[in-house]
Amino acid sequence: MKVSWRRKILRLYSIKLRSFYYFCVMKRRFSLSNIPLVAVLWDLLVVYVAYTICRGIFLSLNWSLYAGTLTWKHGLELFGAGLLFDTPAILYTNAIILLMLLLPLHWKERPGFYRVARWIYTIVNSIAVYVNLMDCVYFPFTGKRTTASVFAEFSNESTGEMLKIFGGQFLSHWYLVLLAALVTWLFWKLFRPRGDGKDGQFSIPRYYLIQTVSLLVAIPLCIAAIRGGFTKSTRPITISNANQYVNRPAETGIVLNTPFSIFRTLKKTPFVVPDYMSDEEATSLYTPLHQPAGSGTFMPRNVVVLILESFSKQHIGFYNKTLRNGTYKGFTPFLDSLITQSMTWQYSYANGRKSIEGMPSVLSSLPNFVEPLFLTPASLNSMSGLARELGENKGYTTAFFHGAQNSSMGFHAFARATGFQQYYGREEFNADPNFHGNDDFDGTWAIWDEEFFQFYAQEMGKMQEPFMTALFSASSHDPFVVPEKYKGRFPQGESPLQECIAYTDYALKRFFEAASRQPWFNNTLFVITADHVSQQIDPFYCTTLGNYCVPIILYAPGDPALQGYDVERIVEQIDIMPTVLTYLNYDQPYIAFGRDMLLTPASDGLALHWLPESSSYEYVWGNYALQFDGKEVTAAYKFRTDSTFTHNVLRTMPQDTLHLMTRQMQSFIQQYMQRMTTDQLTIPRQIKSKGKQ
Repeated sequence: MKVSWRRKILRLYSIKLRSFYYFCVMKRRFSLSNIPLVAVLWDLLVVYVAYTICRGIFLSLNWSLYAGTLTWKHGLELFGAGLLFDTPAILYTNAIILLMLLLPLHWKERPGFYRVARWIYTIVNSIAVYVNLMDCVYFPFTGKRTTASVFAEFSNESTGEMLKIFGGQFLSHWYLVLLAALVTWLFWKLFRPRGDGKDGQFSIPRYYLIQTVSLLVAIPLCIAAIRGGFTKSTRPITISNANQYVNRPAETGIVLNTPFSIFRTLKKTPFVVPDYMSDEEATSLYTPLHQPAGSGTFMPRNVVVLILESFSKQHIGFYNKTLRNGTYKGFTPFLDSLITQSMTWQYSYANGRKSIEGMPSVLSSLPNFVEPLFLTPASLNSMSGLARELGENKGYTTAFFHGAQNSSMGFHAFARATGFQQYYGREEFNADPNFHGNDDFDGTWAIWDEEFFQFYAQEMGKMQEPFMTALFSASSHDPFVVPEKYKGRFPQGESPLQECIAYTDYALKRFFEAASRQPWFNNTLFVITADHVSQQIDPFYCTTLGNYCVPIILYAPGDPALQGYDVERIVEQIDIMPTVLTYLNYDQPYIAFGRDMLLTPASDGLALHWLPESSSYEYVWGNYALQFDGKEVTAAYKFRTDSTFTHNVLRTMPQDTLHLMTRQMQSFIQQYMQRMTTDQLTIPRQIKSKGKQ
């Protein structure tokens, strides 16, 4: 009995000891800190922190856009909302990492597997941080987070030119470069592939069970996080969703991040035809088909269009006589004097926010909605413009001038597509023995404006009249430098851009001095405008509408009919083409989305542009500016008296006015989208011939 009893006791203790041993081992093996799923969560947390740091840097570098309006409470709300948009971006970029780390594989069986995972994790997340930091600098120029269109926007630039541009930016923002390097190092050091790494004995069924369950649970969770919810009624979260968290459109820059903006616009079709109304009702409200009455004889005057880089009204003294208690002089003394002999408008607007959006609007009367025309399949449509209408139908010599490389920004391709017969760029300038070639190159973008403007005047003197030409200036562009010989000559201003504006104004003065000595000068209509605004400073110019305030100036030497300052009519860049053609008594039908600025009744003047920061439209007519998200009007302002858009009067404005403006705007949008998607931007020549008969 005693032996049997002792044996039972020993057997019992033996079992308990073995159980305790296995419990300890299992606890050590499967503590939360040692499960790969926890390591995955840690790795994602590191990326979230990096995105939040980028958001903080974005806010600090662009504080001038938010100072005075952003409270601590609302700022924290924006940062919190930003996590909703960070999640899809982080899950997109780390999808491969999640799959690799959650696959039920024995880590010791594949030691190189996790080394590869570490490299991928470091590289993809470093790139995401880099583009976020780059956008901290780029955002003020575009007013929105960078989208996938950026790849096409710079696709025509040579590698050498791009390296120079990026090299200059790296030097001027060296602190961001150092921060990016530090973040890359931290990603490498903080990456954890499988927990704390103290125990490698994972060859037991429980490990594989945990990994399999983790993977199966992670897949639907990731899909829901990327979409923004679980339910079928939930639409995938997009850029426009940021509007629900902001008080002002500019605040979407804080909420969004650049990787998300790029992912959400990849392979995006920008032109979707809405079904707001019947075609008959749409054309009764507005039509882009122009049928000239044919009264009067065609007047074959030369047409010269000057598109000045970043020449916002903000920087021109003439338009700001009451700014800062009447003390503001601006940076364009020559242009101020020329305006007194010209026709211009108080309420004149651009149709886009980028250089590649200004050219179609000014020269072809094509507005910019959703994405730049240059970067969409519609860029392959048949398109008209001043060059084609005057060149093909009136025998004009046509030429486009831009001092950068001929392929820069896609200008050359668009010029050819719209009928320009000749293109003069940096290559043609360098080949001219009357100038100094590369000695006049600014080192970044193009030939200095002063020399290229002189080249422009010289070449027009060689052309057979009548001619239609256009020049796109370049010197008032980032990195905002002036020629060494002019350092200290021009006023500095509050922004580096303003010194460049003053330099280009001087170049413009010298151009008109040279042109005035040419025999073609007195038979020429000059059109002067900007491509877009840049670096707005005063509150009036920082509103959604203020971000489109550009000059439109018509100057015809000796013609008193083109002199005056219109303070009532609303005009925009797409009105330039029909105005020029009407002024010349052009007698052919054509497609243009603008209207004649001289003869159209002031009450019919309008402006419609796309707000990239809120993915919505802004329509200006009468006394009101409406903001429309594609489905409903979200805000209304009395822009003539409420210049800083302080009071939203959507609920108090006359409802019949709201209804009429909404239908007019919808008609415009519907016909634009329809013509873009069906390639109906021109009138066949045989129809024009019949019209002429």
